[in-house]
Formats: sequence, C-alpha cells, structure tokens
Amino acid sequence: MLGGAAVAAWGAVYPGAQVFGRTLRITGDGATLALTFDDGPNPAVTPGLLELLERHGARATFFLMGSHVRAFPALAREIAARGHAIGNHTETHPSLIFLPARKLHDELSRCDEAIQSAAAYRPRWMRPPFGFRGPALSGVVHRLGYSGVAMWSKLARDWRPQAAEPVIRRLRRAGGGDIVLLHDGDHRMTEGDRQHTVAALAYWLPRWKDAGLEFVTVDEIDPSRAGLRDASSEKVN
Repeated sequence: MLGGAAVAAWGAVYPGAQVFGRTLRITGDGATLALTFDDGPNPAVTPGLLELLERHGARATFFLMGSHVRAFPALAREIAARGHAIGNHTETHPSLIFLPARKLHDELSRCDEAIQSAAAYRPRWMRPPFGFRGPALSGVVHRLGYSGVAMWSKLARDWRPQAAEPVIRRLRRAGGGDIVLLHDGDHRMTEGDRQHTVAALAYWLPRWKDAGLEFVTVDEIDPSRAGLRDASSEKVN
C-alpha cells in the first residue's frame, strides 16, 4: 500500500514520470531548442520579452492562464500575431493532483475559450500548473482533443523575483533537444516581476544562436520523434 502511494506521489509531481499518461519533454532533435513561458500574459514583462524574441528571430510557446488572458486579451492576441504558439495553462492555476475530472474539464475549457476569443487560436498542448498531474488528467486531455501534456527537460527556477545571474547560470544546462521551462507571468498576480527572466534570455539567446540552435515551438515538435518522454527528472515548486 505504501509503495503504491509513493509511486502515485512520484507520478504526480515529477516531470519525467509517465504514471498518469505520457508527456512531451524533449524536442527529439539535437539541433533545436524549445523555449516555453508559463503564467502569462503579463503586461509588465511579456511585451519586452516579445521584442527580445523577435530581435533574435526566436519563436516560443506561451502557456497562458485563462484569467490573465481575460484581463489582457490584446496581449494574448499579440503573442499569436508574432508567430508564437499558445498552450493551455488552465483558467486559475490550481493543483491538478486531486482535481475531479469535471472541474479539470472546466479549467481547461474556460482557458481555451479565453484564448480562442482573444487570439483566435486553438491550443494543441496543455501544461499542468506546477507540473502536477493526477489520474483524471490524461482522460480529460484526450476528450478535449489536445495533442497531449507538455512538460520540460530543463527549467530555470525563475518563478520568484531574483537577480538575473542565478537564472543565467541555471540556463547553462540547456541545449539542443531541450524543452525549457521559463515564466513571463506570475499565477498569483497579473503583473509579476519577471525581469530576471528577460535579462537571462538577453544573455543566452545570441549564444544559443551562435551555437547553431534553431528555436521551435511546441506545436512544431513531432511527438513520435520526441518519444513523449525523457529520462531526466526535475521538480518545480
């Protein structure tokens, strides 16, 4: 009994776990890098981030919260207009571990409605808040017609205000084939401080380009080539 509970707990919180359904964690191509941003849109950060990405010819994926899209629909629309992909990050950012299927369906559906209304964009992938999954998630994702659940292989631990230097150091581990977890928003407020993320990317974007990496969106990844899983595991708080 205890062993089963431990496996379930591990499957709920670790990005590499496949207990509650297979997940996308790598690009499947060592020449590509997928930058992903959670918890936006954020008018205090996202516009500057979009300008930075455009300056370096980099496209990314933004996993948006429905409540934030409703607050800033024009910003969600601009993300799509600039050629970036948009993913579903739920309406209100709850932990999904024990969320019943009915409430989970509502969280994803409401977020979808907000994104489609603001940006005329239908998300293909969803990302669970905190990376936490539960037994109901896979079935609901399938019924709603998503390509699947997108996790990550590297993360910058940038979800708290901090200096840029630690984020720059953590991103040193990111390279070809990785899906990188970053944040342009804060699920607790509409205009959180994420300038450290922008500064870290200003450092790394030209270096990744010089290394010959191509920036891809999650929508462009071939799930079969990516294998929908990766051996490494990292936890996000």
